[in-house]
Amino acid sequence: MEKTNPSFILKVAEIVSTWFYVGKIRWAPGTLGTLATIPFVIVFQMMGSIGYIAVTFLIVFLGIFLSDIYEKSKGDHDLSEIVIDEVAGYMIAMTLLPMTWQALTLGFLIFRFFDIFKPFPIGWLDRKINGGLGVMVDDIAAGVITNVILQILYTKTAWLGSQIIHINT
Repeated sequence: MEKTNPSFILKVAEIVSTWFYVGKIRWAPGTLGTLATIPFVIVFQMMGSIGYIAVTFLIVFLGIFLSDIYEKSKGDHDLSEIVIDEVAGYMIAMTLLPMTWQALTLGFLIFRFFDIFKPFPIGWLDRKINGGLGVMVDDIAAGVITNVILQILYTKTAWLGSQIIHINT
């Protein structure tokens, strides 16, 4: 059996961790990484709820594994150029919600608020957990909290608008 080339794995880790190099843009890489996720959220929602959730889990697990490899290659923890955590967090934030401009925008704003300011328990998780899981866990928590807020708004108000894209669930 052939061994996988370590430089190939490192290149894949770089591409995925920086979300196709979006994270390499110096100005607000986390915000740009989240913005770059919006088209993927819309496309993945077209796969239906189960497909969307499956892709989200795949991105979370790849993010944990590949960001760990990438940050070790750079010798630093949770580099700003690693934005796969924002991708996973925003995808979690938008799970089982309508694909409306209101939902996408409010999801973006609330998620970025939690990701930037890191209120408890997000900040605590960010400080206490290392490695690839440490890179991802604060954004996973921010995504879950954002999703709970958006689900409440979706079920109790009309603030998230009407579905603009028909999605088979």
